[in-house]
Amino acid sequence: MAISQDFAPPFKLIAPYFIIGVCSFVFSSLLLFGFDVESLSSMDNTTLSWVHIFLLGFVMMIIFGAMAQLVPVVLEVGHFAVELYYIIYPLLFIGTILMGYGFLNSPALLPYGGIIVLIALMIFVLETFLTIKKVKKLNLVMVSVVLANSFLFLGLIFGILMALGYAGTIDIDVLALLKAHVYLVLAGYVGITIMGMSLILLPMFWLSHSFSWKPVTYALYMVSFGVVAVMLSALFDSTILEYSGYTLTLVSLCLYFYQIYIIYKTRVRMDKDIYLKSLLFSYSSLFVTIIMGIVYIFAPSQSLLLTIGWVVFLGYITFIINGHLYKIVPFLVWYEKFSPLIGKQKVPMLADMVPIKSSKLQFIFSALGVVIGAIGILFASNEIFKAGISFLFVGSVFMIKDLMFMINFK
Repeated sequence: MAISQDFAPPFKLIAPYFIIGVCSFVFSSLLLFGFDVESLSSMDNTTLSWVHIFLLGFVMMIIFGAMAQLVPVVLEVGHFAVELYYIIYPLLFIGTILMGYGFLNSPALLPYGGIIVLIALMIFVLETFLTIKKVKKLNLVMVSVVLANSFLFLGLIFGILMALGYAGTIDIDVLALLKAHVYLVLAGYVGITIMGMSLILLPMFWLSHSFSWKPVTYALYMVSFGVVAVMLSALFDSTILEYSGYTLTLVSLCLYFYQIYIIYKTRVRMDKDIYLKSLLFSYSSLFVTIIMGIVYIFAPSQSLLLTIGWVVFLGYITFIINGHLYKIVPFLVWYEKFSPLIGKQKVPMLADMVPIKSSKLQFIFSALGVVIGAIGILFASNEIFKAGISFLFVGSVFMIKDLMFMINFK
């Protein structure tokens, strides 16, 4: 797949997304100390507040920054209006704060926070689609972008309806829409985006080639049908559609997992760096999630559901994002700061821009935090859970330290 840097936006546009995103990760880790896992449920105000801060402030912020860079590079066309990215992250940040605070202390703020987030995400979706429109032929990666952003748009609609219902502005069954909202955003947008971007980043960083794309192609379409099925099940109260959607999603995750294994086995670059370790932990978390998901279908329980959410958020999504930051940020900084100096003076290697010892500590503390925290949630033990959070928080502090080191590398 041809990748060109000629259409890449300036790094000063991307950097705030990464900085705000990782700071939100640190903050969300700190908020976990207020959880009581002995009485925790997926619909607690505390849980809802944390989930929105984590997903909007950390996951979405990082993904938007990465997409601002990757979409034009892969398409080999310039952004339709790259300046719009200067207003997306302030709006998303403000909306996230209002929603996080609203769930905890002031439900009346939820519609306002939701509308601000909606505006930010709609700007992103519109700009992305207008950029894609400039391309005559779409490849598999761009198909994934179209699918992901379509589900994001639908998820936003459900989210706004829920926020209005939660605040008492309209009379609506919030619980009935919750499944659709969660599935559209998590499986539909975040899941498909990660699948699509993996097709670019993993072969590029591992120098993998000559492998089949069929598993991930099938996975993309199966997860799409699964998301639609779960969405329709929420609207028509259909158990058959709901479990059909779950089954399709699990099968698609297995296919995606197999695709990653194929890419890993055909890799040329054998470095056992922080990137490889982070991805191995991330995909191990995905494998554990698949197993727990199968168990949950036949023996559902609140503690198992919360543990699945924990492993997906902190094990799979967090490690795949943080691992890629250790590759993406040095590359972008190097390209902007040092590539013009090639042939004129000595320039650093990309590996020189990653703090080795600090990144190892970040990985160890974060991984211990995820594993211990998951045990604490599964067995409803506050003592074990708080111990896990302590490790996770230290790991998040190392992550922001490493990010600033890479951004300010001289």
